[in-house]
Amino acid sequence: MAETRIAKLENYGLLQAAGDDARAFLHAQLTNDIEHLQPGHARVAGWCSAKGRLLATFLVIPHAGGFLLQLSSDLVPTVLKRLSMFVLRSKVKISDATGQWAQFGVWGPDAGEPLAVREQAGRIAVGVEPGRSLVLAAESASAGFSPNTPAADWALAEVRAGRALIESSTQDQFVPQMVNLELAGGVDFRKGCYPGQEIVARAQYRGAVKRRMVRLRGAVLHAGQELYSDDLPGQPSGTVVNAAGEESLAVLQTATVEAKSPVRAQPDAAPLEILALPYGR
Repeated sequence: MAETRIAKLENYGLLQAAGDDARAFLHAQLTNDIEHLQPGHARVAGWCSAKGRLLATFLVIPHAGGFLLQLSSDLVPTVLKRLSMFVLRSKVKISDATGQWAQFGVWGPDAGEPLAVREQAGRIAVGVEPGRSLVLAAESASAGFSPNTPAADWALAEVRAGRALIESSTQDQFVPQMVNLELAGGVDFRKGCYPGQEIVARAQYRGAVKRRMVRLRGAVLHAGQELYSDDLPGQPSGTVVNAAGEESLAVLQTATVEAKSPVRAQPDAAPLEILALPYGR
């Protein structure tokens, strides 16, 4: 039997939304339906500016104390401050819960169904995909976790799953569809209003999305890095969203991808390989 692999994840932070109005507040702010999110299930969602640009991507996890929102750790202070500005008279408190939970990526046969949540004895396990789960462990329940796998392996698995994580270098740049958030189940087009909702809906129904996220291989890149393509000489034509090893997720012009024009890290660099994503992009 293969050994269970465990990685300590330190590039993620956590916000907590607690209070009588926490569910309604999040439903009104995020791109996905939180009103009908049931215990035992997590949900991917985005939070947008009024212009429909992603300020953060979240994994929303219901738990006994309210909701936990997993996001990039470098966004925690700014997102906490800005999100709290919208609380007004709602009975909800948004707080930084990063220090209350250790986060682990676990590869093993008992990962559970994707986005299924199990909470017990100070631990919360969320199935991410078959054979892989996220585990949050309170300080009293973190004993027994001995990381034996680099966190870069988890980052690579996320790239291969096509799961975009907005970071400070890519904040406020993309509408959700540019990073395939709706293909990953992170946008509900039937729910009510949220910041940027009209722009997101217009992009969906009027075919206004001219850039899409793809998976690349062939160079060590970093989030926020500009990319170049031969069909647009002399100017940047894409942006790296996330990277791990020599694989990355990047937003490119759809015309570039359709024309199969070479994409490069620098205008004179070797072309990068475009690989398939699990949801067809």
